[in-house]
Amino acid sequence: MLTQEEKDFILYWETNRDRRKKLFRQLLVGIPMGLLFGVPIVLNYVLGWYKRANMVSGSQSSPLVLLVAILLIISFVAIFYKQHQWEQYEQKYRELKQKEGE
Repeated sequence: MLTQEEKDFILYWETNRDRRKKLFRQLLVGIPMGLLFGVPIVLNYVLGWYKRANMVSGSQSSPLVLLVAILLIISFVAIFYKQHQWEQYEQKYRELKQKEGE
């Protein structure tokens, strides 16, 4: 026997699972989590607390490379986080459906 909360989750997930699976939506919704990784890297670079790293990066690479790397990190973390969350919800849904069928 399922609780009301479990029944509500099954109903919610059946209506929203396809929408939450889309890659573009995962990217947009997951950006705040990606920014949690990207902003400290940018702050570390801008504040320049490690002088030797700034000297090396200033002479060997352009800020454009750093910007592209930060954007890639943010998008990867955003998509990976939301994909992982989707997988967790899907597993919970399947377990509840199996429990409901018993």
